[in-house]
Amino acid sequence: MQPSYKRKPLLFAAKLAGAALLAFASQLAGAWNIGAAAEQAFSGAVAKHARAALQERAAAPVALPSGRGFSSCASLFPQKTPLNVASVSADWKPVALCSNHFAVLYSGLSKTPLVTFERLTRAQLGDARNEQRTEQFFPDPRLPRGARAELEDYRGSGRDRGHLAAAGNQPDAESMAQSFALSNMIPQDPTNNRKIWSKIESDVRKYVRRARGDVFVFSGPLFNGPRQTIGAGRVWVPSHMFKLVYDEASGRSWAYILANRADARIEAPMDYLAFVKATGWNLLGAGGGQHRQGAEF
Repeated sequence: MQPSYKRKPLLFAAKLAGAALLAFASQLAGAWNIGAAAEQAFSGAVAKHARAALQERAAAPVALPSGRGFSSCASLFPQKTPLNVASVSADWKPVALCSNHFAVLYSGLSKTPLVTFERLTRAQLGDARNEQRTEQFFPDPRLPRGARAELEDYRGSGRDRGHLAAAGNQPDAESMAQSFALSNMIPQDPTNNRKIWSKIESDVRKYVRRARGDVFVFSGPLFNGPRQTIGAGRVWVPSHMFKLVYDEASGRSWAYILANRADARIEAPMDYLAFVKATGWNLLGAGGGQHRQGAEF
């Protein structure tokens, strides 16, 4: 018999989401930093359901660690210096979300990531080769309704739920399940997601397998031009996506910016200064001085 979360994934996610959110809805309402009370309630609910799931030899898709800022996942950032969430405009309603092998700077305004952060190694990608995609997408229960994307927002939209921290980079079942949270997704053109963006992800993995040490990967959306949204929740549709790659051992960095269209072409990678100018993100700034100004580019 299939485990319960595979047979009824929405019910399984709903049970945990309800347990977590009922306990701390008042603390989260209107707040964009996950506080201690929310963290404690969420952790307790996760522990209860994760134990049951592990007994079935599968990770619950909602078993996501949480914390205040990125301090609990600092190892995912160059020199273990996390992005300072306070340096990001409050207009974005930013919140830090840590998972096992990636982190998300999430926006309650766009209901998408602003940036995802990964530290990739040859060993991690070796383990990732053996992992199967769960295909169990779910709304992130760490975020209150009204501040997050829902499955219904994507239904019938003509857009894929496109990963930013790639599923193909996840080295174990729990990390793979975590990557299917909608807090890690953008509304993406299907052809772009499955063929063009997928090739960029694959090319980055090929590089990491040859690298001497840690390679840090930053991925995110750009919102240029007229606003497009999907669903009743009005999830923002990016005009472009970016992927910045930083090889810590060699000091090399390069970036891709790709239009969110079926006919998008992968251009030659740009250098870091061109990336900063094009996006406004100084993700490799000294002392973790990353920042984004304004609301559009």
